[in-house]
Formats: sequence, C-alpha cells, structure tokens
Amino acid sequence: MNEAIHIPTVRVVGERGEQHGIMAIRDALILARSQDLDLVEIAPKAEPPVCKIIDWGKFQYMETKKKYENKKTQKKTKLKGIRFRPSTGDGDLTFKAEQAKKFLTKENKIKIQVVLRGREKAFAEQAKKRLKEFIDKIDFPVKIEQDIRQQGNGFNVIIAPIIKGD
Repeated sequence: MNEAIHIPTVRVVGERGEQHGIMAIRDALILARSQDLDLVEIAPKAEPPVCKIIDWGKFQYMETKKKYENKKTQKKTKLKGIRFRPSTGDGDLTFKAEQAKKFLTKENKIKIQVVLRGREKAFAEQAKKRLKEFIDKIDFPVKIEQDIRQQGNGFNVIIAPIIKGD
C-alpha cells in the first residue's frame, strides 16, 4: 500500500474500475494523493503488477461488513438431548418422539440417552432394544451419526436429520 510498494512500474486502475494504464510508481502515488485516496497493490504476480486507487479505510470497513453478513446467514446446528429410562411409559415416549421430530425439523442433531439405574444395568440388552424402538418411533427421516454406545450409566446415540443433498 502506498510507499510500501517497491516496484518501478505498475498498471493503475481507478476507484470505479477505469484504466489509467501503465505508469511509474511515483506518478501513480501522485495520482492517488490528488484524489485523497490510497494506492493498493491488488495483483502482485501480474506483469506489470496491478494497483488500484481506493479509500483503504472504506475498503476495510466493507470487507468487515461482508464477513459479518456471511456469518449471519450461516446455519448453526445445535445438539439437543432427550433422556429416558427403560421403564418410561409408551405415552411419554410418544411425547418425546414428537419433541424429537420438532428438533429434527429445525435441523438440529439429537443425542438420545437411556439412563440405567441399579438393577436396570443387568438388562442392558433390553435398554438397547428400547433405544432402537424409540428411534423407529420418530417418524422423520434420520441418519445415525454415532452408533449406540455405552457411556456412563446407560446408552446413547446421536441422530441427525437427512437433508436433501446429504
């Protein structure tokens, strides 16, 4: 930028894209200063290198604004949780399946946990079966991101919605 450019000749482009042609660096700097703007090297590998006359502060502001806008439009997926015990009734599981469907329609992932206590730990296979039944009860297309695994005092699985393009 400005005096930091150490090339003898450059191709100069104006603020609105107009071509000023190839000129010596000091002439380009004089042209930029006469307009109260900065001379910025935008294509250093070109022959000769290309410099543009722009307002550097305004350029940085617009770049920051673009980044903010891009960040605003990004979709962030959240990990929601659903927990139940093997003895949880069918009515409650139906309600939890409806909640899971709501989470999935908002494109959130779900961590489903079956919590085992005391003697329930002896019936681990039944808990796994109950977890699979619960996943089948959710009437929404899902993919299993993390298979059923034992963790702590129970089993868990992570599911995500199947989105077009997956």
